[in-house]
Amino acid sequence: MRTVEEHLSVILSRLRPLPPFEQHLLDAHGHYLAEDVEATRDLPPFDNSAMDGYAVRLVDVMGADQDTPAILAVEQELPAGVAPSEIELAPGTCARIMTGAPVPPGADAIVPVEWTDAGAAGDGSVRIHRAPALGQHVRGRGEDVRAGQVVLTAGTHLGARQIGLLAGIGRDLVSVRPTPRVVVISTGAELVEPGTEPAPGQIHDSNSFTLATAAREAGAEVYRVGMVPDEGKILLDTIEDQLIRADLVITSGGVSMGAYEVVKETLGRLGTVEFTKVAMQPGMPQGFGVIGPDETPIFTLPGNPVSAFVSFEVFVKPALRALQGLSQPDEEPENALAAEAFGSPEGRRQFLRGRLVKHPEGGEHSVTRVTLASGSGSHLMGGLAHADCLIVVPEQVTRVEAGDQVRIIRLESV
Repeated sequence: MRTVEEHLSVILSRLRPLPPFEQHLLDAHGHYLAEDVEATRDLPPFDNSAMDGYAVRLVDVMGADQDTPAILAVEQELPAGVAPSEIELAPGTCARIMTGAPVPPGADAIVPVEWTDAGAAGDGSVRIHRAPALGQHVRGRGEDVRAGQVVLTAGTHLGARQIGLLAGIGRDLVSVRPTPRVVVISTGAELVEPGTEPAPGQIHDSNSFTLATAAREAGAEVYRVGMVPDEGKILLDTIEDQLIRADLVITSGGVSMGAYEVVKETLGRLGTVEFTKVAMQPGMPQGFGVIGPDETPIFTLPGNPVSAFVSFEVFVKPALRALQGLSQPDEEPENALAAEAFGSPEGRRQFLRGRLVKHPEGGEHSVTRVTLASGSGSHLMGGLAHADCLIVVPEQVTRVEAGDQVRIIRLESV
């Protein structure tokens, strides 16, 4: 029987990042960078005004106030979008300037229009009632980004702010990893679609919906195929038909130790999919391998709903990161205090559904406590739906008392 770490290590050793491709900025949104991006120019590319007002020489306005304003001749008009002025400010003069316009040579500060009479005298001069500090309201060339600086590294998720930065430095194309395409298939003669009245002995398929939406929340492009009966040829034909649009395949059901385990019986004969036991609860029966001419990775997860979901969190989510060229998170484990006592089987890592609550602890301070959202049964979907974390109990721990510190894995919500 493998440990959780051993099984995950086998999985990650078989995966390779999807080949990168170039995308225009809007199409790159939501992807992960496959390259380090260097700025080829300074940002801002020139000194420019942060305010509508007047570009001045500080020496000409020192000491200006309401009673003794500095009076300067307005010699230039500088709207945004014009080329930088080559005319240096002469002593006793200034330039009317708009936000974003290049600062003229000789100017070392901007006076906001609110600090002036805005040229009300009509004689080509402006009265300045307040002196700025050196460099005030000037956006200096390169103060944000310097040419040659790495502004975004490979693995960065491209959201709105990152796309804006790329546009700001002039990039229109970037190399990104494709979004993994995931095909989800449920197996079992007992399954029927939601909205259909089940016959005696049948149940509604929930796993394909759970796994498809979990993969979507993890950033994948998902294709739900639905149910496949317990017939090996139909299963193989279905998978082969889907490989053209799959970077990863997930099946659920048919991998346990009993009879009629069609996934295990059928894929096991191929020799490229390995079935094993992992020392965890729920989710002990696991299968992983590759299938098809492109060696597409396939996860064969157990059929119990909670087992399938926990297996996805523990094994499939890291695989999706690997396909996108991302390293696995190296984070400090998050802990909480158990709000109640419970047992755990020796030799297996248990993943219990939990709910987090804040409890006062010593005045203004509070600590995070976790309570069980349901029992440990791998069929209990109600508790899973109301859980916001998994409580992780190590293999060697058989009893957790109220107040003990336990590791938790937060569950994503949308």
